[in-house]
Amino acid sequence: MARVLIVDDAAFMRLMLKGILIKAGHEIVGEASNGMEAIEEYNRLQPDIVTMDITMPVMNGIDAVKKIRENHSKAKIIMCSAVGQQQMVTMAIVAGAKDFVVKPFEGDRVIKALENALK
Repeated sequence: MARVLIVDDAAFMRLMLKGILIKAGHEIVGEASNGMEAIEEYNRLQPDIVTMDITMPVMNGIDAVKKIRENHSKAKIIMCSAVGQQQMVTMAIVAGAKDFVVKPFEGDRVIKALENALK
């Protein structure tokens, strides 16, 4: 079981991810709706892993990954992106993300990405 921080500006996406992860036995320790909140919540909660949307207001997911990993080099972060954001996904991996899942989410793929990142 992992302690997970879910970051997405869309509440229904956070809800969907929460359902998938709880069903798989993980604990949701926090949520954030933009990159700035993600950094604050990461520092406060120290989760085992983060699911991070790419396109968000205030600060995007790629910048948030960079900032989190500046202070927490071992942070495990999985990016979530819509289809067609391949360049963004590549940038996210370069920034330090462990994996990515494409929206709309497939439960099995989300769990697999999470388990791989936690190894």
